[in-house]
Amino acid sequence: MNNEAVLRLFDTYADDAFRLAYTYLGSRPDAEDVVQDVFVKLIRSDITITKGKEKSYILTMTANKCRDFLKSGNYVFQAPFDDAVEVGSDIEIDEEDTEMYEAVSELPEKLRVAIHLHYYEGYSLNEIAKILDIAPSAVSMRLTRAKEILRKRFMGGSSYAG
Repeated sequence: MNNEAVLRLFDTYADDAFRLAYTYLGSRPDAEDVVQDVFVKLIRSDITITKGKEKSYILTMTANKCRDFLKSGNYVFQAPFDDAVEVGSDIEIDEEDTEMYEAVSELPEKLRVAIHLHYYEGYSLNEIAKILDIAPSAVSMRLTRAKEILRKRFMGGSSYAG
């Protein structure tokens, strides 16, 4: 892929890729590294992306890089909430949103990523299934579990402890 096309994709989708990577990894520097790796791979490869599928392709690459990173053993989860708020610093966050963001950030990675892709990025179950390379029923189950954990937390039930 030529550099000009990759720069255009970077300008358009780097923020989306960063938010997904941050959702996976919880670390700003690690998320930045993953996004950089994704776009460097695009520059160095002869990949042709179908028009209209660019965002999905880049988010799929990002999800794969994040999973590889988590499996690599180089990862230690340390994500202060201040960094998370900074990620969306151009968005005003009220107290209720902050509580919800904290609750979502405490979900297990698989549930947290499904919530992010569905509610923050607006992907359907089938689209998420393709991005994460899992069955749509698995996506549905992850969303159901995440919502149940969040419901219990905000309705006074027991909270998730692991």
